[in-house]
Amino acid sequence: IFFGALRSVSCAKSKNSSEMPETITSRDAARFPIVASCTLLGLYLFFKIFSQEYINLLLSMYFFVLGILALSHTISPMMNRFFPANFPNKQYQLLFTQGSGESKEEIVNYEFDTKDLVCLALSSVVGVWYLLRKHWIANNLFGLAFSLNGVELLHLNNVSTGCILLGGLFIYDVFWVFGTNVMVTVAKSFEAPIKLVFPQDLLEKGLDADNFAMLGLGDIVIPGIFIALLLRFDISLKKNTHTYFYTSFVAYIFGLGLTIFIMHIFKHAQPALLYLVPACIGFPLLVALAKGEVTEMFSYESSAEILPHTPRLTHFPTVSGSPASLADSMQQKLSCPRRRRQQSPSAM
Repeated sequence: IFFGALRSVSCAKSKNSSEMPETITSRDAARFPIVASCTLLGLYLFFKIFSQEYINLLLSMYFFVLGILALSHTISPMMNRFFPANFPNKQYQLLFTQGSGESKEEIVNYEFDTKDLVCLALSSVVGVWYLLRKHWIANNLFGLAFSLNGVELLHLNNVSTGCILLGGLFIYDVFWVFGTNVMVTVAKSFEAPIKLVFPQDLLEKGLDADNFAMLGLGDIVIPGIFIALLLRFDISLKKNTHTYFYTSFVAYIFGLGLTIFIMHIFKHAQPALLYLVPACIGFPLLVALAKGEVTEMFSYESSAEILPHTPRLTHFPTVSGSPASLADSMQQKLSCPRRRRQQSPSAM
């Protein structure tokens, strides 16, 4: 549901927006809960009208492909440490264009190497495991991969936008969990890695556990992008401290622990954002009040410029002319390197 709403609110973005992370503006944040509510209600009606078996079969195939790509992208930096220095790593480029001549337009332009192919093969093993068994470990691996990619590819531009987004989804979560049975029904009917599951009978049944508590990916990604914003704010202060990041991170753990505690006491599904939103906003705000930095916090505008990017060749240039003009052209290319494209699994 979260990723469906994300694609809807960002559909009006530039066609080249895949080159940089998606930035959620105040307008996007305000309409996000509305789009998410429409998506949630639509899925609920879908499960009521059509056969749940066929819907989940289609969704399983869809998330099978997305999960493999997301997991491959996630484990790639970690796997690079295990490859020997003499590993034969070849570069590849997948390029699809539309039209010809001056009207030629790139549809897909993705670069990868042999190491990426190895990561893709390992992720495919997890994908087949999930497709055949629907095991909770495979589900959680895909869910964590989706969450990490979501935090990487989504940025908030300022704290005010983050408060609007979290506040709107706070109301959204409380209404759809306590006001109706729609959220719980969809979550239980949806056989896809859109949630993390925690086996409550793990000690009794081990890896074959079948009684689960659930945590939606939106409860991870939405607070996660707000915490990432506070990390960039910490860096912008140039004090060599990450006070707001650690405060919000501890606040998230506290809010999640409180959610689990309340759910255990009342034996009823709980909207996690009911506890996460006040914690993730309130704790850093108290710190800002204590340090006298409230104005700086709310006037801060996030910029992707402080994020590290690795330049990569994204197209093959064609240069004609004399050797001198060729050298001049290459010098200009080197002095103005292009940013590396941040490809999302859905874009791939």
